Amino acid sequence: MSARIKDMVRVATARLGGEQAGGGGASSSSSGFVRRESTARLGGAGTSFRRQPQPMAPTVRTVYCNDREANAPVGYKGNSVSTTKYSILTFLPKGLFEQFRRVANLYFLMISILSTTPISPVHPVTNVVPLSLVLLVSLIKEAFEDWKRFQNDMSINNAHVDILQGQRWESTPWKRLQVGDIVRIKQDGYFPADLLFLSSTNPDGVCYIETANLDGETNLKIRKALERTWDFVTPEKASGFKGEVQCEQPNNSLYTFTGNLIVDKQTIPLSPNQLLLRGCSLRNTEYIVGAVIFTGHETKVMMNSMNVPSKRSTLEKKLDKLILALFATLFSMCVIGAIGSGVFINEKYFYLGLRGKVEDQFNPKNRFVVTILTMFTLITLYSTIIPISLYVSIEMIKFIQCTQFINNDLHMYHAESDTPALARTSNLNEELGQVEYIFSDKTGTLTRNLMEFFKCSIGGEMYGTGITEIEKGGAERAGIKIDDDEGKRSASAVHEKGFNFDDARIMRGAWRNEPNPEACKEFFRCLAICHTVLPEGEETPEKITYQAASPDEAALVAAAKNFGFFFYRRTPTTVMVRESHVERMGSIQDVPYEILNVLEFNSTRKRQSVVCRFPNGRLVLYCKGADNVVYERLADGNHDMKKTSREHLEQFGSAGLRTLCLAYRDLSREQYEIWNEKFVQAKSSLRDRDKKLDEVAELIEKDLILIGCTAIEDKLQEGVPTCIETLCAAGIKIWVLTGDKMETAINIAYACSLVNNDTKQFIISSETDAIREAEDRGDPVEIARVIKDSVKQSLKSFHEEARHSLISTPERKLALIIDGRCLMYALDPTLRVDLLGLSLICHSVVCCRVSPLQKAQVTSLVKKGARKITLSIGDGANDVSMIQAAHVGIGISGQEGMQAVMASDFAIAQFRFLTDLLLVHGRWSYLRLCKVITYFFYKNLTFTLTQFWFTFQTGFSGQRFYDDWNQSLYNVIFTALPVIIVGLFDKDVSASLSKRYPQLYKEGIRNSFFKWRVIAVWGFFAFYQSIVFFYFTASASRHGQGSSGKILGLWDVSTMAFSCVVVTVNLRLLMACNSITRWHYISVAGSIVAWFVFIFIYSAIMTSFDRQENVYFVIYVLMSTFFFYLTLLLVPIIALFGDFLYLSWLFPYDYQIIQEQHRDEPHEYSRVQLPETSHLSPEEARSYMISMLPRESSKHTGFAFDSPGYESFFASQQGVGVPHKAWDVARRASMKQQRAGKS
Repeated sequence: MSARIKDMVRVATARLGGEQAGGGGASSSSSGFVRRESTARLGGAGTSFRRQPQPMAPTVRTVYCNDREANAPVGYKGNSVSTTKYSILTFLPKGLFEQFRRVANLYFLMISILSTTPISPVHPVTNVVPLSLVLLVSLIKEAFEDWKRFQNDMSINNAHVDILQGQRWESTPWKRLQVGDIVRIKQDGYFPADLLFLSSTNPDGVCYIETANLDGETNLKIRKALERTWDFVTPEKASGFKGEVQCEQPNNSLYTFTGNLIVDKQTIPLSPNQLLLRGCSLRNTEYIVGAVIFTGHETKVMMNSMNVPSKRSTLEKKLDKLILALFATLFSMCVIGAIGSGVFINEKYFYLGLRGKVEDQFNPKNRFVVTILTMFTLITLYSTIIPISLYVSIEMIKFIQCTQFINNDLHMYHAESDTPALARTSNLNEELGQVEYIFSDKTGTLTRNLMEFFKCSIGGEMYGTGITEIEKGGAERAGIKIDDDEGKRSASAVHEKGFNFDDARIMRGAWRNEPNPEACKEFFRCLAICHTVLPEGEETPEKITYQAASPDEAALVAAAKNFGFFFYRRTPTTVMVRESHVERMGSIQDVPYEILNVLEFNSTRKRQSVVCRFPNGRLVLYCKGADNVVYERLADGNHDMKKTSREHLEQFGSAGLRTLCLAYRDLSREQYEIWNEKFVQAKSSLRDRDKKLDEVAELIEKDLILIGCTAIEDKLQEGVPTCIETLCAAGIKIWVLTGDKMETAINIAYACSLVNNDTKQFIISSETDAIREAEDRGDPVEIARVIKDSVKQSLKSFHEEARHSLISTPERKLALIIDGRCLMYALDPTLRVDLLGLSLICHSVVCCRVSPLQKAQVTSLVKKGARKITLSIGDGANDVSMIQAAHVGIGISGQEGMQAVMASDFAIAQFRFLTDLLLVHGRWSYLRLCKVITYFFYKNLTFTLTQFWFTFQTGFSGQRFYDDWNQSLYNVIFTALPVIIVGLFDKDVSASLSKRYPQLYKEGIRNSFFKWRVIAVWGFFAFYQSIVFFYFTASASRHGQGSSGKILGLWDVSTMAFSCVVVTVNLRLLMACNSITRWHYISVAGSIVAWFVFIFIYSAIMTSFDRQENVYFVIYVLMSTFFFYLTLLLVPIIALFGDFLYLSWLFPYDYQIIQEQHRDEPHEYSRVQLPETSHLSPEEARSYMISMLPRESSKHTGFAFDSPGYESFFASQQGVGVPHKAWDVARRASMKQQRAGKS
């Protein structure tokens, strides 16, 4: 059940739709309000009058709880969901509409219609059969996928939930739920709709939920019911609940909800803490009771399911241009033939019978009509120039590349988290082989996102003696050697999950002896109280676990625990902390802190605050947040400590640590009550609630007293520096977009090898003297003007300096480093061009303190402004917009949930796997698909041009050269399978060589394999070969005769030419392959054999169908002559001779040079230590090693063909070893002897 619901959440394609405002409910009387008619209703034990309809805003939704009759006039949508694309009635029309949106399919539909007219020279079967096969395959695929969706929908809609009927619970299918119903959800059950949380079996109206289906996060979230509804747990009490909910209309915002609950004329504000979203599950709670607010397609999760944008690869867009070029070629050929027909037609050719009454197409008296009709005739005749099976073949190839190669690659499998690579779409495989710019998040993407409390500063004193990896790297760059200090840690050092701290001065109560014990006490209390962490398990320091929204929060609470302030229990209004050594050394006391208000963290506020009451009545506001945000809100005075703490922050940032500032403020009772009244009003607002809450928070988050700051280490992921060096060598430019401080980001860039001591850095920062002076004056307009002028001047001067550096020292790397505040002005339309120009010159760019929106803006700037292929990679919800803005989005399945993965095109577990994804799979996919597309272009053009040359011999009459069935099956049978095999298995160099020579990737960036020059070369050889096929066979058979003495006719010559075409184009594909396996041989031989089997059967049957008698017994006549065998041998050789010369001696690609260098070397799999294999059993490891055994390179050709060795692909996929074959053993022995002789 749970798996099906998860699948529903991920694949749903919701239909957006909102409801008009329901009737009833009190609201203000604005002129824009609407009024609804209503009738009386019955409720409870006796008769009651319906509330009088009130004027209300159309943006408000009114729901009457536990009263279906009251909600009926509004007509809210039901709870049944449908994620299918089609119904029984719409499948055929809608499915065909989807298929004919493709230009090629629409073109062939028009050709098929034309072929049914009298002007068509070919039978309708010629075009209808291939089109029908393509449509049939596509529709079967669509039907299968939609059937799976339908089955999933049925299982979801028919799941059962307890609904209140009278005074008892009754089990009802989800699909019968209605807005306003009261439902009961049991532990581990899923919420069937968006519910208003009324009551829980837990004390104080608390429940715990898991939101993995929404964002992938498995951390439990706490939800709290309103105190007014805590008692509605039993069906008897719940049946008496008659509340009215006024809330926002359905929308797709998962994390916001505004509304009011009106009970007994009392209005109580609602927040997201009272909303339980469909798809989430109940944990650690016996059951809860809730009221249905949004149902079916109006639930937030269903309205979110349309957000992922559709992406098309750059290669596919260029393919459209190639199709248009083929259309132009087709039109030109038809125009030539039509004009030729108008010129040729003449009564002087008496033997054509053109005198007297003839049909319009051949009437010499109206040459214009002849030209027009011949035009349409030739369009149907030459229709094969457009490859109808191209799109289906490409889709099949891409799908198998994803499911069998990318998803099953053990080099991209992360054993520690048991996470393989996942291709979420097959549309962008080849795009991975052309990426030029990578935009990367830092935390969780380049780093592990496993936070450890490492250092801190309290009252101006720094604590913590550890050395970070980045500090060690910096020392090494400076030539200083630092010994590993693991063995020198003090006895008080503690290293556990979230805490890696060593300083005896404040451990185990020693902080009492420090100069600032009161500051230490406030520091530890702030860590223990100011958070939203949920404790789980036994209430002991050793066995408790913390469920946190982020690893940072868990690390800070773990630090408080190790410092002697153990947070162990939370209720909706209280936080319990076990404090040690406060009164005296060794004393322990449990202290309850009443949580009065929580001012939550968001990306705009960049801080979090709580207002709490101590047992002695003291009111305190604790605040933690980014240093620049907290410093702006500090009280005047205490400048020395502020300066010292800022210096400590800079040191922490230089060491690559994540920092937060802690502050507090004592409040008087009067201050708090006045502020709390405003807070309650803001929280009750239905419009702009978040904005009003932020404004109210500003009123109390001021005049703070700085306590200190924390420093958390987030270590780099394994292999990140090596991966970045390899990607840079491949010609890829990497940009890091992070919310960290500039010092932290720069040091991470050093640690990742993005920047080194030789790199020239261009730094654009808002921390300049001129900007600080403007800030001190406090005029916002002047501050904006100063920053913009500073950014403008910096961009222009740095641009000139960068251009000069490229000319004088081109080998020197350049890096641009800019903070988010300056970036905001640099992205202004007036400065955007300057920013882009400077950025494109630099080898790497680091953007600090950037918001999620700025990440997407920077990505779009390069994508649209520079027209380069971009890739974004991230792991958190704040990276989703950046991932969706790039050509290719990569999600890291890390510690911050699965939102990035759910929005991505590909998902990997570690950043270092980008090497294999791009340099191996991306490059192979690009090369293979380029070869598939150009080959399709070549073989169809070759086939059609032979028909074109024949037109010149027939007076441009439109007489067909090939039989209808031969023409129909050419693309779908006789040349279909080999090109698919090439698209799956062709490999220019091995995976190890692809990574050893990353420069090979630059061919994809330059689009070397799909340039118009490459297409022109294929077109030239198609032109040459078509002349050979037609004129050689036609001229050579002019005096040919069969064994009976009859001369060879049209169908004899055309069958012979068709045989030569099938043999030649299949052999040409082998010549284009870089590696040949048994599957290449089987597919090519099978296609050629399939042609001869078909023609043997087809020409042996005589039917009454039109035109079938043309080829009756033709193949038997041909095969009775020596002439046929000689032609079948010589014509392909002559046709392919030009290709052989071109491939052998002219214009080698980089990979061909690498092939020649390593043609005598076995692959390196046998020598290289294979990563990530520790998870395999001995049998699996043995099978894997066998599959990686070296393949020898053949020496009998000039194309570095790779023989398949003795291990087949499909056998290795199944983990089964194939035994040695005699010739493999003999060849290996001979190779060894040759090498021994040379040495």
